[in-house]
Amino acid sequence: MSASKTTLMQFFHWYYPDGGKLWPEVAEKAESLARLGITNVWLPPAAKGASGGYSVGYDTYDLFDLGEFDQKGSRATKYGDREALEQAVHALKAQGLHVMYDVVFNHKMGADEKERVRVRQVDENDRTQISEEVMEAEAYTRFTFEGRAGRHSEFVWDFRCFSGVDHIENPSGQGIFKLDNDFGEDGWNDEVNGENGNYDYLMGANIEYRNKAVREELKYWARWLMESLPCDGFRLDAVKHIPAWFFKDWLDHVRHEAGRDLLVVAEYWSPDMAALGQYLEQVDNKLMLFDAALHHRFHEASKQGAQYDLRGIFSDTLVGTLPAHAVTLVANHDTQPLQSLEAPVEPWFKPLAYALILLREQGVPCVFYPDLYGARYTDKGHDGSDCEIEMPAIAALPGLIQARQRYAHGPQTDYFDDPNCIAFVRAGTAEAPGCVVVLSNGEASGKTIVLGDGHADAVFRDVLGHCQDEVVTDAQGQAVFPVQGGSVSVWVRADAIQG
Repeated sequence: MSASKTTLMQFFHWYYPDGGKLWPEVAEKAESLARLGITNVWLPPAAKGASGGYSVGYDTYDLFDLGEFDQKGSRATKYGDREALEQAVHALKAQGLHVMYDVVFNHKMGADEKERVRVRQVDENDRTQISEEVMEAEAYTRFTFEGRAGRHSEFVWDFRCFSGVDHIENPSGQGIFKLDNDFGEDGWNDEVNGENGNYDYLMGANIEYRNKAVREELKYWARWLMESLPCDGFRLDAVKHIPAWFFKDWLDHVRHEAGRDLLVVAEYWSPDMAALGQYLEQVDNKLMLFDAALHHRFHEASKQGAQYDLRGIFSDTLVGTLPAHAVTLVANHDTQPLQSLEAPVEPWFKPLAYALILLREQGVPCVFYPDLYGARYTDKGHDGSDCEIEMPAIAALPGLIQARQRYAHGPQTDYFDDPNCIAFVRAGTAEAPGCVVVLSNGEASGKTIVLGDGHADAVFRDVLGHCQDEVVTDAQGQAVFPVQGGSVSVWVRADAIQG
């Protein structure tokens, strides 16, 4: 099957097993992903993290070490060595899939050396409140990458490359400390999220974007990566903590160097539509954003069951407000159980949620690894107790992904007229069939829909198999399209169903 609509796949989760298993699995599953209808594969951070072979990748140490150098206790990253990464991405490209890399530019961790620095204490609840008292202390701010010995880049990061740290020594201290570094001594970067007064600082050694040398190094890294590996786009981590003006400039640079457009999706995790709209304006609408608000709608709907009014599922969401910039999702590595933004969608509701992101006109959907393949893991719960989590694979998901490519065509008409049973119709085109999608979060129900004379006396089947009986329209193309309780059905003309 030739995939045409952009469909992302996040091919990892926070608790994916270590030991270099991921890159080989990517290569192994490339053909099946393409056949299923995935078009873009989002890979985890490929660079060496401070925790070496156990790093999920968000504690960035060395962007130029893709599992090639003996640093932080291992040569390979958690996901495998550079050779396995290269095999994985070339396997994806061989199947016509696009490769997206996770970019973590907010901070660095695991510095090689301490430096004597001048710092000022910051109020964690209002980062605009910076003490006037200057302390001399030591901080881990020098990154020399001795294991790499200047390969790929000779740039050495020192305290001038960072605006703040969360740990000092001699004297010892924990908290947030603003570095005096010759750049922006009076405060933090602008064009960042306004939470806590100014949300420039997040964790670790916070990168200082007012330092031109830093900006040029991160541009150089992008050029190096695109020359080293196939690259069709990026997922940008934690952008609400990074000045928008930097990414506006960086994206112009990387697209110019690539000589083509690149799909770029940024994680600005906020349900505030005004904040998201402002950010998009600041970056000249050069990227897409994950729809955090819609994810939370799905979470709430799955918890409330029939008490949730499905008619408002898209209200105050990015896909409902600025659909051209919305990447829709049901879950990700931060929202899965036991993680920092934990807000899981209950398994019973996930087929409904995926239908709402995969089969509609608006938004670009992203599929999460455990929802397609399942996952099981253990970790400490928020109360410190041991927890065992199982995320079952969603049985209907492969069929929904295929239905996106095969049947989700043409203009869309919504039937959001009942709190517990909603539907929408994709009318199809001259070249491709459409579908009727019906969802219920309560009892078994149905929706009366008039499709018109072109569908008179037509036979429809539920391609998901949730409803076994056929539906036959009358002379006006009208019929009641049923749905089981707490379920979704995708009705397609029997003469258009592909094997």
